[in-house]
Amino acid sequence: MRALLLSLVLTLGACSSTEVQEYAGNEPALTLEDFFQGSLTAHGVLKSRGGTVTRYFNATIEASWDDEGVGRLAERFEFDDGEIQHRNWTLEPQEDGSYKATAGDVIGEGRAETSGNALKMDYVLEVDYKNRKLALNVEDWMWRVDEDTIINQSTLRKWGFRVGTIQLTIIRQRD
Repeated sequence: MRALLLSLVLTLGACSSTEVQEYAGNEPALTLEDFFQGSLTAHGVLKSRGGTVTRYFNATIEASWDDEGVGRLAERFEFDDGEIQHRNWTLEPQEDGSYKATAGDVIGEGRAETSGNALKMDYVLEVDYKNRKLALNVEDWMWRVDEDTIINQSTLRKWGFRVGTIQLTIIRQRD
């Protein structure tokens, strides 16, 4: 009986997944090459699976695109406990309009899709947890809310179960 109930819950959860195309008509449009250009900042929280905030962070992002349309985002995170983390993303456009997303702590390749004001990115992130490495499935959602602001929500999963979330705001810096 428990196996049947678990199977039903997992199946229903899979059916409720939102697709990025549902945001096709939303404005302002999120074009990665436009928004992620130059200096940006990010400010957010990491929450446990129960919803309790466990960490706060601020980040800087330096973003650029080369002549082939490949984007690079150099991120520097500073957490409230003093820990510093770096992540360097490479975003390569694909023929279908999506992007291949890679970084040093991403296992394999992630995939990013945009539509309207939204971005959905899926990848596997390797994190240090209690002196060991964990591979977490990450579903990243970003929504552009105005010319200079994105709201980002990430869901972290292990074995299909939500183990945490990240909420942050990304702000494009103007000279």
